[in-house]
Amino acid sequence: MSKKEHDIEKEQVEAVENETVEVEEQVEEKTVEEKLQDELKQEKDKFLRLFAEFENYKKRTSKERVDLFKTASQDVMVALLPILDDFDRAYVEISKTEEKELLKGVELISNKLKSTLQQKGLEVIEAAQGDAFNADNHEAITQIPAPSEDLKGKIIDVIEKGYKLGDKIIRFPKVVIGQ
Repeated sequence: MSKKEHDIEKEQVEAVENETVEVEEQVEEKTVEEKLQDELKQEKDKFLRLFAEFENYKKRTSKERVDLFKTASQDVMVALLPILDDFDRAYVEISKTEEKELLKGVELISNKLKSTLQQKGLEVIEAAQGDAFNADNHEAITQIPAPSEDLKGKIIDVIEKGYKLGDKIIRFPKVVIGQ
C-alpha cells in the first residue's frame, strides 16, 4: 500500500468516525429533547388532572349548597305540620256548628298559612281512599279487613296527610290499608 492510499484510507476512517460522533451527539441531543418532551407531557397531564379535580370539587360544593338552601327550612316546616293538622281538625269541628263567621275566620287563616308554606316549597302528598298502597310513598298504620274485594291492598282511610319539601318527603301520609 502506498502512502497515498494509506492517507486516503485514513481520511475515510476519520470521516466515518466523525459521522459516528455526530450521529451519537444527535442521538444524545434527541434523547435530551425527548426527555424534556416527556417531562412536559407529564406536567401537562398533572395540570389537567388537577384542574379536572378542582372543577369537580366546585360542581360538588355548589350542588351541596343548592341542596342545603332547598332544605334549610325543613326544621321549621316539620314544626309547623302539627299546626296545619290542627287547622284541618278545627275546620271540621267548626263546620259541624252554626258558627259560620268563626268558620270563615279559621278558613281564612288556614288558607293564608297553607299558601305561604306552599310558596316556600311545601307540598301535600296526595293519598285518597281507593289508591294503591305504595310503601315508598305511604306509611301503613294498620291493616283492616277490606270492606270489598277491590279494596284489598289499597288505602281504606288517610289518618294523617303527608308532605314533601321540594323533592324530599318530610312526612309520609299515614294510612289504613285493606287486607
